[in-house]
Amino acid sequence: MKSTQIVLRTLALSFVFAGTVAQAATVSGTVTDKTNGKPAAGDTVVLVDVQAGMAEVAHATTDARGKYTLTLPGNSPYLIRVTHQGAGYFIAAPQGGAPGDIPVYDVAAKVQGVYIEANVLEVETDNGMLKVDERYYVHNTGTPPTTQWSKKSFEIVLPADAVINDAGAQRPGGLPTSLKMDPDGPKGHYSFNFPIQPDDGEKDTMFQISYGLPYSGGKYDFKSLVSLPADNLAVLMPKSMSFVAGGGASFKAVQEDPGVQTYLLKNAMPGKPVEFTVSGTGSMPREAQTGGGGPQADSGGGADASATPNTPGGGIGTPINTPDPLSKYKWWILGGLALLLAAAAAFLLRKPDGTASAIAAANAPLPANPRASAPSYATAAPATKHASLLDALKEELFAIESERISGTISADEYNQVKGALEIVLKRALNRSS
Repeated sequence: MKSTQIVLRTLALSFVFAGTVAQAATVSGTVTDKTNGKPAAGDTVVLVDVQAGMAEVAHATTDARGKYTLTLPGNSPYLIRVTHQGAGYFIAAPQGGAPGDIPVYDVAAKVQGVYIEANVLEVETDNGMLKVDERYYVHNTGTPPTTQWSKKSFEIVLPADAVINDAGAQRPGGLPTSLKMDPDGPKGHYSFNFPIQPDDGEKDTMFQISYGLPYSGGKYDFKSLVSLPADNLAVLMPKSMSFVAGGGASFKAVQEDPGVQTYLLKNAMPGKPVEFTVSGTGSMPREAQTGGGGPQADSGGGADASATPNTPGGGIGTPINTPDPLSKYKWWILGGLALLLAAAAAFLLRKPDGTASAIAAANAPLPANPRASAPSYATAAPATKHASLLDALKEELFAIESERISGTISADEYNQVKGALEIVLKRALNRSS
Protein backbone atom coordinates (compact mmCIF):
# COMPACT_ATOMS: atom_id res chain seq x y z
CA MET A 1 0.00 0.00 0.00
CA LYS A 2 2.77 2.43 0.94
CA SER A 3 4.68 1.66 -2.23
CA THR A 4 1.54 2.39 -4.25
CA GLN A 5 1.13 5.78 -2.49
CA ILE A 6 4.77 6.62 -3.09
CA VAL A 7 4.40 5.84 -6.79
CA LEU A 8 1.22 7.89 -7.06
CA ARG A 9 2.76 10.86 -5.24
CA THR A 10 5.86 10.64 -7.41
CA LEU A 11 3.71 10.62 -10.53
CA ALA A 12 1.67 13.57 -9.25
CA LEU A 13 4.81 15.56 -8.49
CA SER A 14 6.17 14.67 -11.91
CA PHE A 15 3.02 15.98 -13.57
CA VAL A 16 3.17 19.16 -11.51
CA PHE A 17 6.85 19.63 -12.36
CA ALA A 18 6.20 18.91 -16.03
CA GLY A 19 3.36 21.42 -16.07
CA THR A 20 5.59 24.01 -14.43
CA VAL A 21 8.33 23.42 -16.95
CA ALA A 22 5.83 23.59 -19.80
CA GLN A 23 4.51 26.93 -18.57
CA ALA A 24 7.89 28.42 -17.70
CA ALA A 25 9.51 30.38 -20.47
CA THR A 26 12.56 32.52 -20.90
CA VAL A 27 13.29 35.54 -22.99
CA SER A 28 16.79 36.41 -24.12
CA GLY A 29 18.15 39.31 -26.05
CA THR A 30 21.00 41.69 -26.68
CA VAL A 31 21.23 45.28 -25.49
CA THR A 32 23.14 47.40 -28.00
CA ASP A 33 24.41 50.93 -27.44
CA LYS A 34 23.42 52.62 -30.68
CA THR A 35 25.56 55.66 -29.88
CA ASN A 36 28.78 53.72 -30.40
CA GLY A 37 27.47 50.52 -32.00
CA LYS A 38 28.86 48.34 -29.21
CA PRO A 39 27.20 45.89 -26.78
CA ALA A 40 25.91 47.60 -23.65
CA ALA A 41 27.65 45.67 -20.86
CA GLY A 42 26.62 45.96 -17.22
CA ASP A 43 23.16 47.42 -17.82
CA THR A 44 20.32 46.38 -15.49
CA VAL A 45 17.45 44.54 -17.17
CA VAL A 46 14.14 44.12 -15.33
CA LEU A 47 10.99 42.14 -16.14
CA VAL A 48 7.92 44.20 -15.18
CA ASP A 49 4.49 42.62 -14.57
CA VAL A 50 1.95 45.06 -15.97
CA GLN A 51 -1.03 43.50 -14.21
CA ALA A 52 0.69 43.47 -10.82
CA GLY A 53 1.07 47.22 -10.52
CA MET A 54 4.31 47.30 -12.51
CA ALA A 55 5.99 44.95 -10.04
CA GLU A 56 9.55 43.89 -10.86
CA VAL A 57 9.46 40.09 -11.05
CA ALA A 58 12.86 39.21 -12.52
CA HIS A 59 16.26 40.90 -12.87
CA ALA A 60 19.36 40.41 -14.93
CA THR A 61 22.54 42.23 -15.89
CA THR A 62 23.92 42.31 -19.41
CA ASP A 63 27.22 40.50 -19.92
CA ALA A 64 30.24 41.68 -21.86
CA ARG A 65 28.41 40.90 -25.11
CA GLY A 66 25.31 42.85 -24.01
CA LYS A 67 23.28 39.64 -23.60
CA TYR A 68 20.72 38.86 -20.92
CA THR A 69 18.17 36.16 -20.06
CA LEU A 70 15.00 36.50 -17.97
CA THR A 71 12.54 33.86 -16.80
CA LEU A 72 8.86 34.62 -17.36
CA PRO A 73 6.97 33.35 -14.29
CA GLY A 74 3.57 33.19 -16.00
CA ASN A 75 1.39 34.38 -18.86
CA SER A 76 0.80 37.94 -17.67
CA PRO A 77 1.63 40.82 -19.99
CA TYR A 78 5.22 41.77 -19.25
CA LEU A 79 7.49 44.62 -20.18
CA ILE A 80 11.25 44.52 -20.26
CA ARG A 81 13.07 47.61 -19.02
CA VAL A 82 16.75 48.23 -19.44
CA THR A 83 18.46 51.15 -17.71
CA HIS A 84 21.41 52.71 -19.51
CA GLN A 85 23.21 55.70 -18.02
CA GLY A 86 20.14 56.39 -15.88
CA ALA A 87 17.60 56.45 -18.71
CA GLY A 88 15.04 53.65 -19.11
CA TYR A 89 14.15 51.89 -22.36
CA PHE A 90 11.15 49.57 -22.69
CA ILE A 91 9.92 46.83 -24.98
CA ALA A 92 6.98 44.46 -24.63
CA ALA A 93 8.28 41.02 -23.66
CA PRO A 94 8.33 38.97 -26.88
CA GLN A 95 6.50 35.67 -27.13
CA GLY A 96 7.20 32.39 -28.80
CA GLY A 97 10.94 32.51 -28.33
CA ALA A 98 11.41 35.73 -30.29
CA PRO A 99 14.52 37.69 -29.31
CA GLY A 100 14.15 40.58 -26.87
CA ASP A 101 16.77 42.83 -28.41
CA ILE A 102 16.78 46.38 -27.03
CA PRO A 103 18.55 49.44 -28.45
CA VAL A 104 19.82 52.05 -25.97
CA TYR A 105 21.67 55.33 -26.34
CA ASP A 106 24.21 57.30 -24.36
CA VAL A 107 22.77 60.26 -22.43
CA ALA A 108 23.56 63.97 -22.52
CA ALA A 109 21.81 66.93 -20.91
CA LYS A 110 21.79 68.81 -24.24
CA VAL A 111 22.01 67.34 -27.72
CA GLN A 112 22.59 69.23 -30.95
CA GLY A 113 19.89 68.40 -33.47
CA VAL A 114 16.91 68.53 -31.10
CA TYR A 115 14.17 70.78 -32.48
CA ILE A 116 10.39 71.17 -32.63
CA GLU A 117 8.83 70.20 -35.93
CA ALA A 118 5.40 71.45 -34.87
CA ASN A 119 3.83 73.16 -31.84
CA VAL A 120 0.07 72.70 -32.22
CA LEU A 121 -2.57 74.43 -30.05
CA GLU A 122 -6.18 73.28 -30.24
CA VAL A 123 -8.40 75.97 -28.69
CA GLU A 124 -12.12 75.87 -27.78
CA THR A 125 -14.45 77.11 -25.05
CA ASP A 126 -16.00 75.07 -22.26
CA ASN A 127 -18.24 76.36 -19.43
CA GLY A 128 -16.86 79.88 -19.43
CA MET A 129 -13.26 78.70 -19.72
CA LEU A 130 -10.89 78.56 -22.64
CA LYS A 131 -9.76 74.97 -23.10
CA VAL A 132 -6.36 74.41 -24.74
CA ASP A 133 -4.75 71.16 -25.83
CA GLU A 134 -1.16 71.84 -26.77
CA ARG A 135 1.24 69.36 -28.38
CA TYR A 136 4.89 69.50 -29.33
CA TYR A 137 6.41 67.13 -31.89
CA VAL A 138 10.13 67.03 -31.08
CA HIS A 139 12.85 65.54 -33.28
CA ASN A 140 16.23 64.33 -32.09
CA THR A 141 18.49 64.01 -35.12
CA GLY A 142 21.80 64.37 -33.29
CA THR A 143 24.91 62.58 -34.55
CA PRO A 144 25.98 60.24 -33.11
CA PRO A 145 22.50 59.34 -31.84
CA THR A 146 22.25 60.40 -28.19
CA THR A 147 19.33 60.68 -25.78
CA GLN A 148 18.70 64.15 -24.37
CA TRP A 149 17.71 63.58 -20.77
CA SER A 150 17.85 65.51 -17.53
CA LYS A 151 15.41 66.93 -15.03
CA LYS A 152 14.81 69.62 -17.66
CA SER A 153 14.83 67.53 -20.83
CA PHE A 154 12.11 69.67 -22.37
CA GLU A 155 11.04 73.11 -21.15
CA ILE A 156 7.79 74.91 -21.96
CA VAL A 157 6.16 78.23 -21.15
CA LEU A 158 2.39 78.40 -20.57
CA PRO A 159 0.23 81.44 -19.77
CA ALA A 160 0.77 82.40 -16.14
CA ASP A 161 -2.94 81.89 -15.35
CA ALA A 162 -3.15 78.43 -16.94
CA VAL A 163 -4.77 75.68 -14.88
CA ILE A 164 -3.19 72.40 -15.94
CA ASN A 165 -5.51 69.43 -16.35
CA ASP A 166 -3.04 66.79 -17.49
CA ALA A 167 0.26 66.31 -19.25
CA GLY A 168 1.99 63.46 -20.96
CA ALA A 169 4.69 62.38 -23.35
CA GLN A 170 5.27 59.69 -25.96
CA ARG A 171 8.53 58.05 -26.96
CA PRO A 172 9.23 57.38 -30.65
CA GLY A 173 7.00 54.47 -31.61
CA GLY A 174 5.53 54.12 -28.10
CA LEU A 175 2.21 54.99 -26.50
CA PRO A 176 1.47 58.13 -24.45
CA THR A 177 2.31 58.10 -20.75
CA SER A 178 0.94 60.63 -18.27
CA LEU A 179 3.54 62.71 -16.46
CA LYS A 180 3.77 65.47 -13.89
CA MET A 181 5.45 68.65 -15.07
CA ASP A 182 7.88 70.34 -12.71
CA PRO A 183 7.58 74.10 -12.10
CA ASP A 184 10.72 75.73 -13.46
CA GLY A 185 11.39 79.37 -12.62
CA PRO A 186 8.78 82.10 -13.19
CA LYS A 187 5.09 81.28 -13.06
CA GLY A 188 4.00 79.38 -16.15
CA HIS A 189 7.46 77.89 -16.77
CA TYR A 190 7.61 74.09 -16.58
CA SER A 191 9.94 71.29 -17.53
CA PHE A 192 9.56 67.59 -18.38
CA ASN A 193 11.86 65.02 -16.81
CA PHE A 194 11.44 62.72 -19.80
CA PRO A 195 14.06 61.38 -22.25
CA ILE A 196 14.06 62.72 -25.80
CA GLN A 197 15.36 59.66 -27.58
CA PRO A 198 16.83 59.77 -31.07
CA ASP A 199 14.20 59.53 -33.79
CA ASP A 200 13.19 55.98 -34.68
CA GLY A 201 13.15 56.30 -38.44
CA GLU A 202 10.41 58.88 -38.99
CA LYS A 203 9.05 58.60 -35.43
CA ASP A 204 9.74 61.41 -32.99
CA THR A 205 8.94 62.35 -29.38
CA MET A 206 5.65 64.03 -28.49
CA PHE A 207 4.75 66.17 -25.46
CA GLN A 208 1.13 67.05 -24.63
CA ILE A 209 -0.44 69.48 -22.16
CA SER A 210 -4.12 70.17 -21.55
CA TYR A 211 -5.01 73.31 -19.60
CA GLY A 212 -7.75 75.84 -18.98
CA LEU A 213 -7.67 79.64 -19.08
CA PRO A 214 -10.08 82.23 -17.61
CA TYR A 215 -12.40 83.49 -20.34
CA SER A 216 -15.13 85.54 -18.71
CA GLY A 217 -14.73 88.39 -21.19
CA GLY A 218 -14.89 86.16 -24.25
CA LYS A 219 -11.39 87.19 -25.33
CA TYR A 220 -7.85 86.06 -24.55
CA ASP A 221 -4.44 87.41 -25.57
CA PHE A 222 -1.76 84.75 -26.04
CA LYS A 223 1.98 85.31 -25.86
CA SER A 224 3.36 81.93 -26.80
CA LEU A 225 7.02 81.03 -26.33
CA VAL A 226 8.99 78.04 -27.58
CA SER A 227 12.13 76.72 -25.87
CA LEU A 228 13.59 75.29 -29.08
CA PRO A 229 13.44 76.36 -32.73
CA ALA A 230 10.01 75.36 -34.08
CA ASP A 231 9.49 74.79 -37.79
CA ASN A 232 5.76 75.33 -37.42
CA LEU A 233 3.40 76.79 -34.82
CA ALA A 234 -0.28 76.18 -35.53
CA VAL A 235 -3.54 77.22 -33.87
CA LEU A 236 -6.69 75.16 -34.47
CA MET A 237 -10.10 76.49 -33.38
CA PRO A 238 -13.81 76.24 -34.21
CA LYS A 239 -15.21 78.25 -37.13
CA SER A 240 -17.41 80.18 -34.70
CA MET A 241 -14.39 81.75 -32.98
CA SER A 242 -12.19 84.62 -34.18
CA PHE A 243 -8.41 84.81 -34.49
CA VAL A 244 -6.24 87.93 -34.79
CA ALA A 245 -2.44 87.80 -35.08
CA GLY A 246 -0.49 90.31 -33.04
CA GLY A 247 3.03 91.58 -32.56
CA GLY A 248 3.84 91.29 -36.25
CA ALA A 249 3.38 87.49 -36.28
CA SER A 250 2.89 86.26 -39.85
CA PHE A 251 0.17 83.65 -39.42
CA LYS A 252 -1.42 82.24 -42.57
CA ALA A 253 -4.93 80.78 -42.69
CA VAL A 254 -4.86 77.19 -43.93
CA GLN A 255 -7.93 75.33 -45.20
CA GLU A 256 -8.01 72.02 -43.32
CA ASP A 257 -11.57 71.14 -42.39
CA PRO A 258 -15.00 72.77 -42.96
CA GLY A 259 -15.61 73.01 -39.21
CA VAL A 260 -12.10 73.97 -38.08
CA GLN A 261 -9.94 77.04 -38.60
CA THR A 262 -6.20 76.55 -38.85
CA TYR A 263 -3.62 79.33 -38.59
CA LEU A 264 0.01 78.55 -39.28
CA LEU A 265 3.24 80.38 -38.40
CA LYS A 266 6.59 79.13 -39.66
CA ASN A 267 9.98 79.34 -37.98
CA ALA A 268 9.10 80.34 -34.41
CA MET A 269 12.32 81.06 -32.52
CA PRO A 270 13.18 80.74 -28.80
CA GLY A 271 12.94 83.96 -26.79
CA LYS A 272 10.68 85.68 -29.30
CA PRO A 273 7.01 85.82 -28.14
CA VAL A 274 4.35 84.81 -30.64
CA GLU A 275 1.29 86.97 -30.01
CA PHE A 276 -2.30 86.33 -31.07
CA THR A 277 -5.81 86.90 -29.75
CA VAL A 278 -8.81 84.56 -29.78
CA SER A 279 -12.40 85.57 -29.09
CA GLY A 280 -15.91 84.16 -29.34
CA THR A 281 -17.16 80.75 -28.28
CA GLY A 282 -17.36 77.32 -29.84
CA SER A 283 -16.33 73.68 -29.66
CA MET A 284 -14.26 71.54 -31.97
CA PRO A 285 -16.42 69.21 -34.09
CA ARG A 286 -16.90 66.03 -32.08
CA GLU A 287 -17.86 63.93 -35.07
CA ALA A 288 -14.28 64.22 -36.25
CA GLN A 289 -13.17 62.36 -33.14
CA THR A 290 -15.38 59.36 -33.77
CA GLY A 291 -14.79 58.86 -37.43
CA GLY A 292 -16.98 61.33 -39.35
CA GLY A 293 -14.55 62.05 -42.13
CA GLY A 294 -11.69 61.07 -39.84
CA PRO A 295 -8.80 58.70 -40.31
CA GLN A 296 -9.22 55.38 -42.01
CA ALA A 297 -8.71 52.32 -39.87
CA ASP A 298 -5.58 51.39 -41.75
CA SER A 299 -3.89 54.77 -41.69
CA GLY A 300 -0.85 55.54 -39.62
CA GLY A 301 2.20 53.63 -38.53
CA GLY A 302 2.83 51.12 -35.82
CA ALA A 303 5.56 48.84 -34.66
CA ASP A 304 6.31 47.78 -38.22
CA ALA A 305 9.19 49.78 -39.61
CA SER A 306 7.37 50.02 -42.92
CA ALA A 307 4.68 52.08 -41.22
CA THR A 308 6.93 54.88 -40.06
CA PRO A 309 6.22 57.40 -42.85
CA ASN A 310 2.64 57.75 -41.59
CA THR A 311 3.47 58.33 -37.95
CA PRO A 312 2.34 61.68 -36.51
CA GLY A 313 5.15 64.17 -36.43
CA GLY A 314 7.13 61.77 -38.58
CA GLY A 315 9.27 63.84 -40.92
CA ILE A 316 8.35 66.52 -43.43
CA GLY A 317 6.18 64.39 -45.74
CA THR A 318 3.96 66.81 -47.61
CA PRO A 319 5.80 70.15 -47.89
CA ILE A 320 4.61 72.56 -45.22
CA ASN A 321 3.65 75.27 -47.73
CA THR A 322 1.17 73.08 -49.59
CA PRO A 323 -2.60 73.40 -48.92
CA ASP A 324 -2.56 70.65 -46.25
CA PRO A 325 0.49 71.33 -44.05
CA LEU A 326 -1.01 70.00 -40.83
CA SER A 327 -2.92 66.99 -42.09
CA LYS A 328 -0.47 64.57 -40.49
CA TYR A 329 -1.12 66.08 -37.05
CA LYS A 330 -4.83 66.85 -37.18
CA TRP A 331 -6.29 63.39 -36.79
CA TRP A 332 -3.83 62.46 -34.09
CA ILE A 333 -5.00 65.52 -32.20
CA LEU A 334 -8.62 64.42 -32.56
CA GLY A 335 -7.97 60.75 -31.69
CA GLY A 336 -7.53 58.92 -28.39
CA LEU A 337 -7.65 55.72 -26.41
CA ALA A 338 -11.14 54.86 -27.68
CA LEU A 339 -9.71 54.11 -31.10
CA LEU A 340 -7.27 51.61 -29.65
CA LEU A 341 -10.01 49.79 -27.74
CA ALA A 342 -12.38 49.84 -30.71
CA ALA A 343 -9.68 48.51 -33.03
CA ALA A 344 -8.74 45.76 -30.60
CA ALA A 345 -12.36 44.74 -30.11
CA ALA A 346 -12.95 44.75 -33.85
CA PHE A 347 -9.90 42.57 -34.36
CA LEU A 348 -11.07 40.03 -31.81
CA LEU A 349 -14.71 39.92 -32.85
CA ARG A 350 -14.54 40.07 -36.64
CA LYS A 351 -13.99 37.14 -38.96
CA PRO A 352 -10.38 36.23 -39.76
CA ASP A 353 -10.55 37.65 -43.28
CA GLY A 354 -11.41 41.09 -41.93
CA THR A 355 -8.60 41.64 -39.47
CA ALA A 356 -6.03 43.53 -41.51
CA SER A 357 -7.40 47.03 -41.06
CA ALA A 358 -8.12 46.50 -37.35
CA ILE A 359 -4.53 45.37 -36.76
CA ALA A 360 -3.23 48.50 -38.40
CA ALA A 361 -5.47 50.66 -36.24
CA ALA A 362 -4.34 48.87 -33.08
CA ASN A 363 -0.77 49.57 -34.05
CA ALA A 364 -1.62 53.23 -34.63
CA PRO A 365 -3.69 54.39 -31.65
CA LEU A 366 -2.73 57.95 -32.50
CA PRO A 367 -3.50 58.11 -36.24
CA ALA A 368 -1.77 60.46 -38.62
CA ASN A 369 -2.55 61.64 -42.13
CA PRO A 370 -5.78 60.04 -43.40
CA ARG A 371 -4.70 60.75 -46.96
CA ALA A 372 -1.40 58.90 -46.67
CA SER A 373 -1.00 55.45 -48.16
CA ALA A 374 -1.32 52.83 -45.45
CA PRO A 375 1.19 50.02 -45.03
CA SER A 376 -0.05 46.67 -46.18
CA TYR A 377 -0.75 44.11 -43.45
CA ALA A 378 -2.73 41.78 -45.66
CA THR A 379 0.20 39.44 -46.24
CA ALA A 380 1.45 39.38 -42.65
CA ALA A 381 1.49 36.04 -40.89
CA PRO A 382 -1.27 35.52 -38.28
CA ALA A 383 1.33 35.18 -35.52
CA THR A 384 2.79 38.56 -36.46
CA LYS A 385 -0.65 40.16 -36.39
CA HIS A 386 -1.41 38.74 -32.94
CA ALA A 387 1.97 39.85 -31.64
CA SER A 388 1.41 43.40 -32.92
CA LEU A 389 -1.94 43.65 -31.18
CA LEU A 390 -0.61 42.15 -27.96
CA ASP A 391 2.29 44.58 -27.93
CA ALA A 392 -0.08 47.53 -28.33
CA LEU A 393 -2.32 46.30 -25.51
CA LYS A 394 0.63 45.62 -23.21
CA GLU A 395 2.01 49.10 -23.76
CA GLU A 396 -1.38 50.65 -23.06
CA LEU A 397 -1.64 48.70 -19.79
CA PHE A 398 1.81 50.01 -18.93
CA ALA A 399 0.64 53.55 -19.68
CA ILE A 400 -2.36 53.42 -17.34
CA GLU A 401 -0.26 51.80 -14.59
CA SER A 402 2.18 54.68 -14.93
CA GLU A 403 -0.73 57.12 -14.62
CA ARG A 404 -1.95 55.34 -11.48
CA ILE A 405 1.49 55.46 -9.88
CA SER A 406 1.95 59.15 -10.72
CA GLY A 407 -1.56 59.96 -9.44
CA THR A 408 -2.79 61.42 -12.74
CA ILE A 409 -5.79 59.08 -13.13
CA SER A 410 -8.72 58.61 -10.75
CA ALA A 411 -9.37 55.22 -9.18
CA ASP A 412 -12.70 54.82 -10.98
CA GLU A 413 -11.26 55.72 -14.36
CA TYR A 414 -8.26 53.47 -13.77
CA ASN A 415 -10.49 50.49 -12.90
CA GLN A 416 -12.74 51.07 -15.91
CA VAL A 417 -9.93 51.44 -18.44
CA LYS A 418 -7.85 48.60 -17.02
CA GLY A 419 -10.87 46.29 -16.91
CA ALA A 420 -11.66 46.95 -20.56
CA LEU A 421 -8.04 46.46 -21.62
CA GLU A 422 -7.69 43.24 -19.62
CA ILE A 423 -10.79 41.77 -21.24
CA VAL A 424 -9.45 42.50 -24.70
CA LEU A 425 -5.98 41.29 -23.74
CA LYS A 426 -7.23 37.97 -22.34
CA ARG A 427 -9.25 37.34 -25.50
CA ALA A 428 -6.18 38.13 -27.58
CA LEU A 429 -4.05 35.77 -25.51
CA ASN A 430 -6.64 33.01 -25.92
CA ARG A 431 -6.68 33.58 -29.67
CA SER A 432 -2.88 33.45 -29.89
CA SER A 433 -2.50 30.30 -27.77
